[in-house]
Amino acid sequence: MRMRAIFLDRDGVLNRPVIREGKSYPPARVEDVEVYAGLHERLQRLKERGFVLIVVTNQPDVARGTTPRETVEGINGLIAREIPAIDRFMVCFHDNNDGCDCRKPRPGMLIAGAAEYDVDLERSYMVGDRRSDIEAGIAAGSRTIFIDRAYREPPPTQYDYRVSSTLEALTIIESESEHEKS
Repeated sequence: MRMRAIFLDRDGVLNRPVIREGKSYPPARVEDVEVYAGLHERLQRLKERGFVLIVVTNQPDVARGTTPRETVEGINGLIAREIPAIDRFMVCFHDNNDGCDCRKPRPGMLIAGAAEYDVDLERSYMVGDRRSDIEAGIAAGSRTIFIDRAYREPPPTQYDYRVSSTLEALTIIESESEHEKS
């Protein structure tokens, strides 16, 4: 049987984003990263239930020249140490106009992750806090969970679930995975 995956956006899902004028931004320095409490244990449990855990994150500030690639990799490394259950970090370093297939809302990172781990996308989840995350999940054929952080940007118009925290999203996945077993 093919694997199930949880695709997780990074900033606003695994760690607290920087909010300026109602918009979400990634932390500018590794020392500014605050991983949300309780995620390690919950994600480890889901991994033990057979989920592959893949972080899919847009980091266009590298292409824009405002954030060094080493900073993004340092932040990913810190998160990986705090949440060792994560199997893979997939990063799109392109800017909005680069025309790549990996930048969300395109599903390229999800499709590549699914191919790498033999994942059944229809039995998998995309968890994100922005419209582009959810649109990528829909385009890939995954279930979607929108974490509504009340940013000043249009929220997605379609999703399977709308929640207020990452822990709430993981509770839904745990519950649904229990039903799949029975």
